[in-house]
Amino acid sequence: MGRRAAGLLPLVLLAACQGPQSTFAPAGLEAERVLGLFWVMLAGAVAIWLFVMAVSIYATRANSTTFSDKAGNRFILWGGVAFPVVVLTALLVFGLRLMPDFRAPADGPRIAVSGERFWWRVHYNAPDTPGVAKALSGEGVPSANEIWLPVNRRSELLLGSPDVIHSFWVPNIAGKTDTIPGRVNRLVVEPTRLGTFNGICAEFCGTAHAQMLFRVRVVTQEEFDARVAAEAAPATLLDHPGRLVFERSGCGACHAVRGTQSTGEVGPDLTHLAARLTLGAGILEMNPDNIARFVALTEHEKPGVEMPAFSMLPPEDIRQIADWLGNLR
Repeated sequence: MGRRAAGLLPLVLLAACQGPQSTFAPAGLEAERVLGLFWVMLAGAVAIWLFVMAVSIYATRANSTTFSDKAGNRFILWGGVAFPVVVLTALLVFGLRLMPDFRAPADGPRIAVSGERFWWRVHYNAPDTPGVAKALSGEGVPSANEIWLPVNRRSELLLGSPDVIHSFWVPNIAGKTDTIPGRVNRLVVEPTRLGTFNGICAEFCGTAHAQMLFRVRVVTQEEFDARVAAEAAPATLLDHPGRLVFERSGCGACHAVRGTQSTGEVGPDLTHLAARLTLGAGILEMNPDNIARFVALTEHEKPGVEMPAFSMLPPEDIRQIADWLGNLR
């Protein structure tokens, strides 16, 4: 039984290297280059380790006689200076050769992403202007907690934050890049495979840090253009009773639903909430039942979130709000 378990262990480890949140299953040009760099660095580390082990075995077992000063100096020169310098220089040159690909100009869309406790503000068609205020909020086509990217296009992401340092990371597509208050960092990504991939905040930012997730959906250029056009349109179902309850309850002070009187900018834009895969920055599947739970038990579902719970509302009001939001596509 023990042998069988030991034999299955490598298969389990290999299975863990796949999936929508794994650096070992690259779906982007940068992730492919970084994975290649990892294997090269691993090979260099193994070569140094094998060399050290071989010398240790030779010195302690194969030839335990006393070495002359000349032999010792020669060993230090070749083994302690020449060999590490050659290996580390080769690794450095290999790594530097990757930089032009990572810094090449983008030929695709420009998308602003602002990390905020504890969610992600997204603006498509972001202007190429300096300053977090214009580049990361207020201009472009707003969305939240989900980013659509065209496949095989170099998209430029403008990353910033209004509160604390976060770290934007989609392991399958690209490496980590910090979102820093008062600064815009630029990340160029080129997805190479269609699919939906998980993104996370990789820098501790507060109580709900572990629940600050997002999704990246890599689609064709036609699907991307259609999605951005749909995001730019105002909300539908304006005569739904849930809209009146939403506005009467003060939700519009923090959330915007374009086409209505709700113009809040504190929280995520909800104009097309139901078109997203998840709710609460990736913690719940998007459906009316989960929307109702999140509205009524916000702190329970996501401890540390700044949105207050609305459990004081009658259940019927919460149901109507959730039904309306759950149909805004």
